[in-house]
Amino acid sequence: MFELSQLRCFVAVAEELHFGRAATRLNMTQPPLSRQVQILEHALDIKLLERTSRSARLTAGGRAFLPEARRIIALAEGAGLAARRVARGEAGSIGLGCTAAASYGLLPRLVAFAAATMPGIDLVLKEMVTAEQMEALASGGLDLGLVRHPFDRRQVEDVCLLREKLLLAVPAGHPLAAGEEPSIADLHGQSMVMWSPVEARYFYDLITGLCAAAGVMPAYVQYITQTHTILALVGAGLGVALVPEAAQALHFDGVVLRPIRSPPRRAVAELHLVWRRDSTNPALPAFRDAIVRQFAPDKKQAADRS
Repeated sequence: MFELSQLRCFVAVAEELHFGRAATRLNMTQPPLSRQVQILEHALDIKLLERTSRSARLTAGGRAFLPEARRIIALAEGAGLAARRVARGEAGSIGLGCTAAASYGLLPRLVAFAAATMPGIDLVLKEMVTAEQMEALASGGLDLGLVRHPFDRRQVEDVCLLREKLLLAVPAGHPLAAGEEPSIADLHGQSMVMWSPVEARYFYDLITGLCAAAGVMPAYVQYITQTHTILALVGAGLGVALVPEAAQALHFDGVVLRPIRSPPRRAVAELHLVWRRDSTNPALPAFRDAIVRQFAPDKKQAADRS
């Protein structure tokens, strides 16, 4: 079996057609260069070069082997470069989990930013609710997650990437669809499409907390997990709903999205980027830090935490 060093010696002689010039090019003396070519010829069991006192000439076998030798050297050098890029975090694969609601606003911007600034990273997206993402992070099935509270912080680090105001979704023609901006108090007694207390616990807890603090009791008619389904039911006239700002990207016919008048400070939905403290993926630190610098609303605090 031959070695890369022997291939490089052969290629240098084949291109220079002179052992002396090839030795100078490789920064070595002529005798060891000649010996390396001889060892290669012995390993291949063919004569690659015809030698004279002044020059060298490729044999038919040498002419056939030269492009293959160049290809093998290029592959070996490319493999080494790829390995070094992965080790430096310039290339590799990142598994990113996301909730469905994240895909309406933040996720497209994040993916576009990553493609433009980190082209060596293969971003693998997986749509999951928060609980599923946390399980996948724990098992190594994900490198990063875009999640809502609550989540267990014992094994992960996190940074808030997005804070969204809540908007009131109302059917077109509903009394709250026009006029003065609605308030939380206006939801009292209203038929309301509500988030699921299990699959969408974050929004369920947030909205029931806001209503309880205001002394408001809506009439919950359905409990739903996904934003687009909630808006579809609002458009069908089943009731009103509180949804994150990203819902504006969905453009449902028959649905009017209105800001809340004098909203409580808690009327904000947060989206957090999470990752395992003990992750061994070399591509993760640089990718994560770039995302945090680009998108975190509190960039200095986020940079300190990362």
